[in-house]
Amino acid sequence: MIKKGPIKPQGKKLSVDISLEELLEAGCHFGHSVSKIHPQMREYVYMARQGVHIFDLVKTRQCLINAIHFLADLVKGGGKVIFVGTKRQAAPIIEKKVKGTGMFYIRKHWVGGLLTNWSEVKKNLEKLIDLRGEVSRERKGRTKYEQALLKRECSRLEELYGGIDGLTDIPQALFVVDVKREKTAILEAEKMGIPVVAIVDTNSNPSGVDYIIPANDDAKGSISYIIGKIVEVIRGDNKEAQK
Repeated sequence: MIKKGPIKPQGKKLSVDISLEELLEAGCHFGHSVSKIHPQMREYVYMARQGVHIFDLVKTRQCLINAIHFLADLVKGGGKVIFVGTKRQAAPIIEKKVKGTGMFYIRKHWVGGLLTNWSEVKKNLEKLIDLRGEVSRERKGRTKYEQALLKRECSRLEELYGGIDGLTDIPQALFVVDVKREKTAILEAEKMGIPVVAIVDTNSNPSGVDYIIPANDDAKGSISYIIGKIVEVIRGDNKEAQK
């Protein structure tokens, strides 16, 4: 279990280029209707316009920079992050931005016990690797039916664990899009003492989130911009560290 203490960025400060204009163009400023505000998110609201809350983008920018510093420092030290975004708007963005970066993602649905029952998850990941090998080797004597069963089981495990293939131990942080939808993941992380970074909209309860990024968690532009910036900076900083 990871102990959750005070979380502060370590090492040298990164140069993070995030402008208020970019946040505005991406649609990060739009919250939900004023009637849906969660009390703990009021401090991040700048104003209400036509019945909709508008985020204070100065605060959004600073929160995003803080989150990037934390994640970059963690990855530079060898830590692993799982990006979690299973809602329709977020899933394809998560996969596109994170796949091939050496980081991990969940885009279909959170598997209960992924953190709290890691030993079983690890077995399934190992099983997935074995099944891939079996499927690729069409052995003589294996019937078409047996081959089809192997492919079906392999596909099932791919759906569940494909984005965390290669993860050999429990992650050191989660990045979450939509804390209301991914509440199980956040509860598991909290139980295991794993820090959570999340995009939190005005209608969401930020409890359990260590690094809040107050922003629109519904618009594709907002989700894409935030994840894109995080991945861009983390990858660039990690490459510098390896030189």
